[in-house]
Amino acid sequence: MKIATWNINGVRARIENAVAWVREAQPDIVGLQEIKTVDEGFPAAAFEDLGYNVAVHGQKGFNGVALLSKLPFDEVNRGLPGDSTDEQARFIEGVFSVPSGALRVVSLYLPNGNPIGTEKFAYKLAWMERLRRWAAERLLTEEPLVMGGDYNVIPEPRDAKDPSLWTGDALFQPESRQALRAIENLGFTEALRATTDEGGLYTFWDYQAGAWQKNNGIRIDYLLLSPRAADRLVSVGIDKHVRAWEKPSDHVPVFVELAL
Repeated sequence: MKIATWNINGVRARIENAVAWVREAQPDIVGLQEIKTVDEGFPAAAFEDLGYNVAVHGQKGFNGVALLSKLPFDEVNRGLPGDSTDEQARFIEGVFSVPSGALRVVSLYLPNGNPIGTEKFAYKLAWMERLRRWAAERLLTEEPLVMGGDYNVIPEPRDAKDPSLWTGDALFQPESRQALRAIENLGFTEALRATTDEGGLYTFWDYQAGAWQKNNGIRIDYLLLSPRAADRLVSVGIDKHVRAWEKPSDHVPVFVELAL
């Protein structure tokens, strides 16, 4: 089973690219982030015509996440628990039936957090702590769980072309990286790093200053696998070529193949 994550940076603006990539890659389940539309504005029909079921947790003009699946949804949960006042659409979970039992897949869009020293950075860290608590509870089900998304955290210096450019950025702060490690330390496996220690593997290139042409990228999109999912890991890939398409997102898809 192929499960992918992609920050599409506006699904209506990128719908042609989204459809082209789905046709090319043929993922079984896709988590999209930063769809930037309310539920009713999501172009569901374009994906339903390709054989996908669609679940959306949208927001007008900002944020927003979605799941596309060739499998029917057994359950859909919208919004990260832990703060009833949080209205930002950053989290959606789907539950599916697979031959080995139940499969849970999350599409998440972690807060950026800039500038540091403001309520935005505090919100980022608080959101990550909520995610850690939620993930700890989900692990008790002992079911395969895939948490894919734009984590907005550069895990290590090798995950940036030039780490010095990010020293004052919320994506590379020690607190952000520690919060990510706290989630992983619950027992999650970061899929790409389970298969390679290679540097120079990126998922985001800014639109500015020729970042794509210079390969001045960072890696902030990934998939965390619960123990039951990690045991079934077959392969991981980054569809870097999509960044060179016309009107691209500044992120590219990342995918895993699991033997479920």
